[in-house]
Amino acid sequence: MAEVSASTVVDLEPVQLVAPDGTPTAEDRYTRDLPPETLSWLYELMVVTRDLDGELINLQRQGELALFASCRGQEAAQIGAAASLRKTDWMFPQYREIGAFLLRGITPAQMGAVWRGKWHGGLGFTEKCCAPISIQIGTHGLHAVGAAMGAQRLGEDSVTLAFIGDGATSEGDVHEALNFAAVFKAPCVFFVQNNQWAISTPVSHQMAAPSIAHRAIGYGMPGIRVDGNDVLACHAVTAEAAKRARDGGGPTLIEAITYRMGPHTTSDDPTRYRSDEEVAYWAARDPIQRYRTYLQSTGVWTERLEERVAAKSKRLRTDLRESIVDADDFDVAEMFDNVYHDITPELERQREELLTELAKEA
Repeated sequence: MAEVSASTVVDLEPVQLVAPDGTPTAEDRYTRDLPPETLSWLYELMVVTRDLDGELINLQRQGELALFASCRGQEAAQIGAAASLRKTDWMFPQYREIGAFLLRGITPAQMGAVWRGKWHGGLGFTEKCCAPISIQIGTHGLHAVGAAMGAQRLGEDSVTLAFIGDGATSEGDVHEALNFAAVFKAPCVFFVQNNQWAISTPVSHQMAAPSIAHRAIGYGMPGIRVDGNDVLACHAVTAEAAKRARDGGGPTLIEAITYRMGPHTTSDDPTRYRSDEEVAYWAARDPIQRYRTYLQSTGVWTERLEERVAAKSKRLRTDLRESIVDADDFDVAEMFDNVYHDITPELERQREELLTELAKEA
């Protein structure tokens, strides 16, 4: 019998290294034996990410931000994946990856500037090998593949990671990205955070396949499911996929099973489409509490660690609030100056028309 390749088999049971109660599982294909300093670093990132998330929601409610998309409940997925990469590997986020940004050294002020609509909000990201936030659903998957193919042709030893939502897998751009990556064996990892809802559309209404990871079979690439609320499992699975890509093995489609605890954005009301029982079920599987329990059992968690994390969280939340509250708005005319190197006559006409209209309202 011919050997079945990894790209034609997808296990429906997600990879899990730490059970919901915080105990180690029997999984032995992947290692959970990271250095203590790495284990505590992951915990710090998860806690601070959640605290910053809450602060950004508060700022939006207070009228300082127009909109915000919370990542509460998805900290383990994005931080575990991002932490497995090298600093020179490029990340292509959607709009919910606060933890990945924090990990790369992008400041809360830079994140807040994006959601406040400052013109420079996307700048400063690329210096950290991170593409700017992509509000358009799924388009950044193509950018990730293009960057991976570029690195491939330049002979660079780098990998790209595209953070994709479950809803984005229903978009044509993501299909094209997956197909291109597979055909050209691009060193790209597709990390799908399946948080169960594409705004108000459940995963069950998005596909008839057994799982999102099963779609990898049709593209001829490996697909794997991982417990997205288990930071160590997300780290291990993504590290394996990144190594495969770096070694010339091509792309991997990872489906991280997680849950969006809050609304899709601050303009959404999730009580209209999901039950309290469902939210309670996932709250009992909180990624931070699970990981804290695990660290306590291994002797890594201490009161001193908790105090250090709390102090850092407070400092960063203060920095965020000071950078946002009563900050000046950008000059709206500047958006016309950065489309081309030299402004075109048509854009110049549009700018003058806008300024004339604004002057009437002054």
